[in-house]
Amino acid sequence: MAELNTGLAAVLRRHEARLLADWMGELTKGGRSGAIDKAELEEQTRTFVRLLTEAAQADPGAGMGNSVWGPLREMLASVSASRARQGFTPTETATFVFSFKQPLFALLRETYKQDAEGLARESWVATTLLDKLGLFTVEAFQKSREGVIMRQQRDLLELSTPVVALWEGILALPLIGTLDSERTQVVMESLLDRIVETGASIAIIDITGVPTVDTLVAQHLLKTIGAARLMGAECIISGIRPQIAQTIVHLGVELGDVVTKATLASALVVALERLGASIVHSAPRG
Repeated sequence: MAELNTGLAAVLRRHEARLLADWMGELTKGGRSGAIDKAELEEQTRTFVRLLTEAAQADPGAGMGNSVWGPLREMLASVSASRARQGFTPTETATFVFSFKQPLFALLRETYKQDAEGLARESWVATTLLDKLGLFTVEAFQKSREGVIMRQQRDLLELSTPVVALWEGILALPLIGTLDSERTQVVMESLLDRIVETGASIAIIDITGVPTVDTLVAQHLLKTIGAARLMGAECIISGIRPQIAQTIVHLGVELGDVVTKATLASALVVALERLGASIVHSAPRG
């Protein structure tokens, strides 16, 4: 088996310039390779061939688990991450590796044109190796894409849970949509950061935009309230509609000594009273 990989590595090394030229021709035939700077693409192909040659020479088994394949795997992971950020599809990304087959097999046919057994042997080695590398590229792309999606989702969660200052010492956290475990974590982090930043002593959590309140949602609310209390801030829940009040009673959820109000305005009045302030109506100026 050592001869097989050594033979492939020798072919790669001896005809590197031709392989790179033919491969660039394959990559630029169609698809979205044009979205990548030509100099960058050429650098990626040179690096791939160099690392592939070194690994194929050093590892007779070509099992991809050997540490000598580490630099090539890292390089492909970097390429996949770059393609994921640029909006490429998994197929377009894998084409970077699979398109190398055509120029390599054409060269193998020329090299072993008088040796059918050698051609079959080296072609099988090359096919197996490039298939493994192509599949690795797809897996790396998917992981990178999932990371991008998760970051985008977290950014959207942060944007959808703004903490606003209603008054000096009073914060408001309007919640809209479903409150799950992941969003609760974002809510708590945002609220606690603002409490530290502003030194607020009261936080109003408005759930007018929360469609339903079940046991799980109530638990999430209590966690947020508990975290705020540890930071020295009292919480008031506003937006308790009749349906939600009935649901909370039916579920037997204990909100403890948490103040609840039907509207945000009512909660603000209570918060102002706790701070020793009040809203006074005055006659409009004529």
